[in-house]
Amino acid sequence: MTATAALNGRNPSQGTAPLRTGADFLAGLRSAPRSVYVNGEKVTDPASHPAFRGGARAMARLFDYAAAPENREVMTYPSPTDGKPVWRCYQIPHNHADLRAKRIAAEKWAECSFGLMGRTPDHVANFLAGFAAVPSVFAAGGEQFAENVVRFYEHARDTHAYLAYAIVPPQIDRSKPAHQQSDPTLYAGVVRETDAGIYLSGAQQLATGGVFADYIHLSCIHPMKPGDENYALSLVVPTTAEGVKLISRRAFPLQANSSFDYPLTSRFDETDCLLVLDNVFVPWEHVFAFRNLEVCWNQWWKTPSHLYGNHQAQARYVTKLRFLMGLAKRMNEATGNDAQPPVMVEMGEIAALASIYEGMLQAQEVMATVDENGVLWPSKTALYSAMALQSKINPWMIDTVRELTGAAMITLPSAEADFENPDIARDIERYFCSAKTDARSRVALMRLAWDFIGSEFGNRHQQYEKFYGGASFLIKMNVYRAYDFERASRMVDDALNLPPLDD
Repeated sequence: MTATAALNGRNPSQGTAPLRTGADFLAGLRSAPRSVYVNGEKVTDPASHPAFRGGARAMARLFDYAAAPENREVMTYPSPTDGKPVWRCYQIPHNHADLRAKRIAAEKWAECSFGLMGRTPDHVANFLAGFAAVPSVFAAGGEQFAENVVRFYEHARDTHAYLAYAIVPPQIDRSKPAHQQSDPTLYAGVVRETDAGIYLSGAQQLATGGVFADYIHLSCIHPMKPGDENYALSLVVPTTAEGVKLISRRAFPLQANSSFDYPLTSRFDETDCLLVLDNVFVPWEHVFAFRNLEVCWNQWWKTPSHLYGNHQAQARYVTKLRFLMGLAKRMNEATGNDAQPPVMVEMGEIAALASIYEGMLQAQEVMATVDENGVLWPSKTALYSAMALQSKINPWMIDTVRELTGAAMITLPSAEADFENPDIARDIERYFCSAKTDARSRVALMRLAWDFIGSEFGNRHQQYEKFYGGASFLIKMNVYRAYDFERASRMVDDALNLPPLDD
């Protein structure tokens, strides 16, 4: 089955829906109960709970941004089903302009959260587009699985579905493969098979954004061994399905008692969760790979899914670096250090890193190649090289900004309420101002910086970026496999075979 035949030669039963708005998204969260656990409490409506409502509203703004008429051309493209607008993140690129358009759309959404929300609806949508671009990979396990992939992709695309994913087994005993764990249901896997579908039990991580998603893509990106077939799956399950539980990590917004003091924590915590499946039923039409080690592995590497998803992720990261640079610039201006030569040198160094990373993002488009089915694949070498650097340059840049600001982020009043205390209000206005701004404006800037760099939310982001693409050695191995060593080695051979010089 070619990509063209799969995507253009069928009409899914459900036509294109109008673009979802933020109100539609929030109403869906409220009307479809789910099982989310935080602070010992079961939460069925994340749109209303203080742990999640800030993140829900931030996600809702993305839906509104894409639905706004003035953003339609950037954020959508015509559905192959009926020509109505659908999110551009679902577009399968066939030329360089398509991939550039996808990157611009990803940057626009990323700017809405300053690059702080990594699992927005465009992330897993890009993986799904990559799956559907080469359905023959899934057909290796049975033609019906290829049909399932394409059919669900079309459904998700045309209904503007939001998917999260959980594709890493829990860290219980990594010295043993899945089937040798002390309990066969520790890792998410098949426990029963019927004519109608399969039943799953076990856990999988790290369902970032899963609290807000319509579906969770469950699979495994880790290598598996013979005997692990029960865990070699690729499928989607509604977040609201019976038996699905999401156990949230510490919800930082619960400690953010003021949006002035915690401007980012209170708005952009997308939440990481452990996905727990308790005898969850999945119909066959939602299964893309079943008990197949080869297909489960190849879905990431023999389709452009991993490239599309991480092209979006790096557009998001470039946006975040741009925000970091703007924040550093504003803090230098506030402290009066901006024109100091040592500060200019440090700023120039991290600006160089941000610029190199952005250049590598665009290189993925320029160096992209088209396969035999007319599908464009971003450059593996450029993409994985950037990812290999991410875990190194992020702490480097953060530490540089820490050095530039000195005590500015921590020599602050304890809370916004201090401005209202008559005993100290005048002192605060006098001693916390800067040469260019009043005290409230300066404190607001430094609170923003601290929330980005030093708060619990900010430190989660440093850990997140360090392991965004997995362990760094795995990414570097991807670079090794993608690099053109043959061309490089030929140059060495040419040098060794230079003819002798005439005397």
